Amino acid sequence: MSRQGERSTCGILPVVVDLRAPLTTLPGIGPKRARALAEYGLRSIGDLLWHLPSRYEDRRSVVAPSAVTSPGPHAVRGRVRGLRRRFTRRRGLRLHDGRIEDDGGSLRVVWFNQPYLLTQIAADGEYLLHGEVRKARAGELELVNPSWEPAAGGGPAPGQGDLVPVYPPLPGLGARQIRLLLAALLDTLDLDHAIDETLPQSVLERHRLPPLPRALETLHRPPPGVDPAAFDRGATPAQQRLVYGELVALRARIELARRLLPARKPHRYSFDPALLERLDALAPFALTAAQRRARDEVLADLERPRPMQRLLQGDVGCGKTIVAAMAIAAALESGLQAAFMAPTELLAEQQVDRLRGLLGSRHRVELVTASSRAAVAALGSGEVALAVGTHALLQRGVEFRRLGVAVIDEQHRFGVVQRRQLVAKGALPDLLVMTATPIPRSLALTLYGDLDVSVIDELPPGRGEVRTAVLPRSRRAKVYQALRRRLEEGGQAYVVLPLIEASTEVAAAALEREGDEVRRWLDGVPAAFVHGRLDRGARARAMQAFANGEVRVLIATSVIEVGVDVAAATFMVIESAERFGLAQLHQLRGRIGRGAGESHCVALHGPLGPEAQRRLAAFASTLDGFRIAEADLAERGPGDLDGWRQSGLPRLRAARLDRDLGWLERAQADARAMVGPPPDPEWSRFLALLESDLDEQDARRLTGG
Repeated sequence: MSRQGERSTCGILPVVVDLRAPLTTLPGIGPKRARALAEYGLRSIGDLLWHLPSRYEDRRSVVAPSAVTSPGPHAVRGRVRGLRRRFTRRRGLRLHDGRIEDDGGSLRVVWFNQPYLLTQIAADGEYLLHGEVRKARAGELELVNPSWEPAAGGGPAPGQGDLVPVYPPLPGLGARQIRLLLAALLDTLDLDHAIDETLPQSVLERHRLPPLPRALETLHRPPPGVDPAAFDRGATPAQQRLVYGELVALRARIELARRLLPARKPHRYSFDPALLERLDALAPFALTAAQRRARDEVLADLERPRPMQRLLQGDVGCGKTIVAAMAIAAALESGLQAAFMAPTELLAEQQVDRLRGLLGSRHRVELVTASSRAAVAALGSGEVALAVGTHALLQRGVEFRRLGVAVIDEQHRFGVVQRRQLVAKGALPDLLVMTATPIPRSLALTLYGDLDVSVIDELPPGRGEVRTAVLPRSRRAKVYQALRRRLEEGGQAYVVLPLIEASTEVAAAALEREGDEVRRWLDGVPAAFVHGRLDRGARARAMQAFANGEVRVLIATSVIEVGVDVAAATFMVIESAERFGLAQLHQLRGRIGRGAGESHCVALHGPLGPEAQRRLAAFASTLDGFRIAEADLAERGPGDLDGWRQSGLPRLRAARLDRDLGWLERAQADARAMVGPPPDPEWSRFLALLESDLDEQDARRLTGG
């Protein structure tokens, strides 16, 4: 997809520039730096061209320090003096401050967690700083955590500047070095000759998008007169060209992959009236409309010749397990076997009991662990109809005689490889993956684009209200006084801590220290500890005692995050709540509010940075898991969300899933049209490029089959 560029006229780059050439052909990039860049996926000059700006700084009005009179974003040029380190009481916070000055005055500058500044910023050197000016407590204006670079050698003078791209740093290359390197590269290249446009002209016109060469040049060199706010929103046609191109290629590869896989499964289900009656009788309660809709979609998939590949998602406590139980029962009643894989032993143990209760004694259900030799042997002979386990289900020697349905609970805890390994235990079994971590539509289309999606978007009736409070650790004693009153009234509660053992590296509550303190505050109240290091027997006894009401307080780590269902538990305290992710906080809160009474969740926190403040505010503002998921995606991005990267999410360079849902939906529609049947002829060249490196192995990787 690249050709040779033009000959260099500036003398900086090699005479002939080829986008396929290694980065070592560029000045300043030797073998060691090239190896470090390769770990980031940058190996060629073309890769560097696709290292896109993360944001833009508006330097069209660069001012002297003495001219800064109000808060807001500013680009300031002057001499940096008096830079020094300040000691703070907050663990993990390093502060450096100094002043930037000109002949007319000065402005205080503060940097956080950048200890290298003392060696990199020269005393009395002239620099260009860009950042947010705010009022300090004393009323003085200060420039907070600005970007910086030497002003000498072409730096803009006050009153002059540009909209400047700011690049994510790379090993050994700062943002300014990357900008200068790309500027020299663009001076040398004729992008119209160096880059092929692969999208059809008619598609570009329909979506009002520029050609790829022009889009890349605009992003690296914003032209005069552009709107900075449009760049910040990702709303420029240049950005949208890259977003759409990336997403349509992703969706087209998934559509092509689905057509490469075998289409007909070898097993069939006996959907006679007697089976349907038995399925209806499984539920010990009246199904909600959303549960009935999901059930009907799953059963319709089982009847089709193509193996089911369906994602069932819904908020905590919405009743996904009963839908999965019906799919499992359909397999068992048709003479097939089923597998149910859970992420933790605690959840697997609870699901064994739950599924035995739902399925009755007609079929043998066993927990499969690493040491379950008898259960594994009975599974291979067909005596065990349903195997429930964790990753132990994937180990060698675990064989099914005739696997019909595979269910994966809390799918985001597993990767595509584990999904494929479980499916490989049978001959094209039907696959149902479930998650109680609601997934934004944009992420579901990208991460689970190969799966049909069912959503249970309502909770069963009769649930009590859950009130959430976010409080500083200084209120801890009063919170436990309130908890003690609730326990004296007959309630039950969870106390959740992020660590088992205290750590010198992490400032967070630990079960071994704060857990004993909680027991002293609740002296006389039966309590038990539960964490991942307890052996299975001790953990099961503690959980059973809590479920029976013999234990009134469960002091635990996040091991109780999923699967624990005790309706009498109406109070939860989450210690060091700032140490948990937003989705994890929501999952923990889902352990209460399962009965008819009012429940209370209190999140206690230590010192908070801006991100933690936003996260806890979002947690307190809503009980809607889908809104929580959207906020989590917007805050951290998909690459940082637990399990989502390992689950197969591709690396997106231009698209942002919290922002570009509209483009993702357009890409999905275009991908389905281009692949057909019949294939759309205007996409023939684009499809040929995709198909040239897509084989059945890729198909299985993309679809998890």
